[in-house]
Amino acid sequence: MLKRLEIVGFKSFVRKTVLDFSSATTAIVGPNGSGKSNLAEAFRFALGEQSMKSMRGKRSEDLIWGGSHTVPRSNRASVTIVFDNVRREFKIDFDEVSIERSILRDGSSEYSINGSKVRLRDIEELLAGANIGETGHHIISQGEADRILLANARERRTMLEDALGLKVYEFKKAEAQKKLEKTDINIQQVNSLRRELAPHLRFLERQVEKLERAEGMRQELIKLAAAYFATEDAFLTAEKKKVIEEKRSAQERLASVSAELAAIEERATTDAEGAKRLDLSRKAEQQVERLAGERAALARDLGRIEGALHAAKERAKRIGNDPYAKVSRDDLIALAEEAELQVQQTHTPEAVLGALKSLHAIIKAFVDRFVAPSDDLLNEEERSVYTLEEERATLLEKNRALEKEHEEARLALGRAREALTAYDETGRELRRHILEFAQNKAREESEVTRTEARERELAQLSERLDSDKAEVVALVGTAAVSYQPRSSDAVEERHVQEERKHSVERLKIRLEEAGGGGEEIRAEHKEVSEREVFLARELEDLDRTAKSLAALIEDLNTELAKHFADGLAKVNQSFNEYFALMFGGGSARLVMEAIEVKDESEEEDESDEDEEEVKEKKKLGIEINVSLPKKKVRSLMQLSGGERALTSIALIFAMSQVNPPPFLILDETDAALDEANSRRYGDMIENLAQKSQLIVITHNRETMSRAGILYGVTMGSDGISKLLSVKFDEAVTVAK
Repeated sequence: MLKRLEIVGFKSFVRKTVLDFSSATTAIVGPNGSGKSNLAEAFRFALGEQSMKSMRGKRSEDLIWGGSHTVPRSNRASVTIVFDNVRREFKIDFDEVSIERSILRDGSSEYSINGSKVRLRDIEELLAGANIGETGHHIISQGEADRILLANARERRTMLEDALGLKVYEFKKAEAQKKLEKTDINIQQVNSLRRELAPHLRFLERQVEKLERAEGMRQELIKLAAAYFATEDAFLTAEKKKVIEEKRSAQERLASVSAELAAIEERATTDAEGAKRLDLSRKAEQQVERLAGERAALARDLGRIEGALHAAKERAKRIGNDPYAKVSRDDLIALAEEAELQVQQTHTPEAVLGALKSLHAIIKAFVDRFVAPSDDLLNEEERSVYTLEEERATLLEKNRALEKEHEEARLALGRAREALTAYDETGRELRRHILEFAQNKAREESEVTRTEARERELAQLSERLDSDKAEVVALVGTAAVSYQPRSSDAVEERHVQEERKHSVERLKIRLEEAGGGGEEIRAEHKEVSEREVFLARELEDLDRTAKSLAALIEDLNTELAKHFADGLAKVNQSFNEYFALMFGGGSARLVMEAIEVKDESEEEDESDEDEEEVKEKKKLGIEINVSLPKKKVRSLMQLSGGERALTSIALIFAMSQVNPPPFLILDETDAALDEANSRRYGDMIENLAQKSQLIVITHNRETMSRAGILYGVTMGSDGISKLLSVKFDEAVTVAK
């Protein structure tokens, strides 16, 4: 039930104006131009009307008070309609519902329900649930009484659906259609995502297949590596044990041989006689070597002297052959050279000495014979020869002493060697034992060295085996090394183990070539697969949703058609009754007629469309057939203005009678009625007021008389509409 209307700044209502609608019928009267129709437009404005033409304006700011010579213009206009919702006609849990719309000069609008800002869509859905449709069939503005007659068949059907309260089905259908369209878009998006995902998923599946093959190799490597490691551990354990035993045995033998060798060497070095003989032999050898050196030096000195004598004798010889020649130093040198040659041809000291004596005799004879004592040259040569002969004599004496000493030393060396030979004979057995034990010691040392080298080799093999284990663990995990080492008697031949090792190495290389990141690929494959499953499931859900929405739309269409047919029959019955009442007879009815519905986005040329596609674009519209008493008419256009007004009123009342709206606003719909029809109009108003709250804007006294509240609207020179009210019940009480 409509309770009140509050207006501030809307058109000519500058100041806050409140209209109370506590009566079933409220009449609004006033002179032309006073602003009565602005009240009807205020209702339209608050209920979400978007057409400026319907509110007699060109721009949104035309709805705001524009100012006058006494009152400045307003920047904002607002209208609030308050409803009683005790019976929950509005689907909202409040006993009172207020709908407010405000507008600013920039053209922006704000809507609110009970003070909370909402969308226009929310307002429309709330009103549709209370049979207040957006077509405005419940608000008949001035001059719009025959609007339903002038509308086309499609618009007329829409108005009838609105009046029958079927708009809620249209909202639901539109909502379902919107959801269906969104679902179709989502289906396309999901299909697009699946198409984009498919190549990557196939790639990941191939990678996973490779990983599965790699897993097979991994298991094979685990098995083979376990056998290899078990065998190798057993082999190394046995070898280490064997080498340790061999090394211990060799070290024991080496210690024994070394002890015996040390004892023999100690005995050999403590033999005093042998050491003494050895020392004498060494001293004799040193004495012989020293004397040999001294004799060699003496031989060099003798050679020098002999050369000088040879030269002197040669010179003297030449002087002797030529008594008249002058004896020179060169002559003496030549004689010395000749003596030196003679000395070189002899190889014993005795031969030399003889040659020197002969040469001295020759020179002396030569000097005595050919050289005068007073000759300076001859004296010099003689002195030289004498000097050389003295030196030679000294050297010869020394040489004889050295020969004797050298001979004695050689004899002593011989005796020492004979003694040493005798000592060697007696110690040969001891030396043989020393040599034998030295060889044994070397052999044992070599064996110890070999075993130590083998130990190092086995240690390196152990380290390499540990490295191989680490590499295998890195490739296949810790499980690969969980094995029981074999016993030493289960160790296989080394060539078998080598083949097994090569197989392990090949598998390791193949696994490494397979690449890492297996867990990442599996995780990504799982994620992408789950994404694909989710999208597939989402697509199935969307398909079900689309089918469900399509079924819902079909059900809504069926429900809408059923309710529309039922409502149309009831409207026709009331329409015919009201029409006969208004015209004193005749008949009127609404009939269904197929109309073609075109989408503005479609092209004009439809010659290629088949018949079924054309039928789908057809919809049933509403046509009006009337039959006046005593007058034949073939179309509504043949009716007069008054006849159209009466027909419109009859149809409006009929639609309101079948599915009464909470309120009905009639703006001077009775202007063209005569007195008799005004009474009929008043009777219909009283009848209709029993089902809907009526607000009539009128100049008709008959209509005024049927109202419970009368509002008078006036306008002063300032252009502002003012309101006066009279409640007839209270007035009658006061009058009595």
